[in-house]
Amino acid sequence: MANSQFDHFLSEATYSDPASGCSLDRDRLYGLYVSWCSVNGQPLGTESNFWATMKRRISPARNGLRMRGPAAADYILASYPGLV
Repeated sequence: MANSQFDHFLSEATYSDPASGCSLDRDRLYGLYVSWCSVNGQPLGTESNFWATMKRRISPARNGLRMRGPAAADYILASYPGLV
């Protein structure tokens, strides 16, 4: 899988808001990636490949990333089925 898929994921499904003090933790970030792949018909990469690539792109702690877009909605609805 080309690393550019991860760049597309980060640009389409996240935005940086370091001033907020909030960050996506590991579970939420990977869950958002799974939702992004599903929504966009992209092949899901292995979790180990995802983290190896993310390590080179973002800080794992206090990354300042927030969710956005259709993948965020999909992730939230999948995580909290009572909302539907």
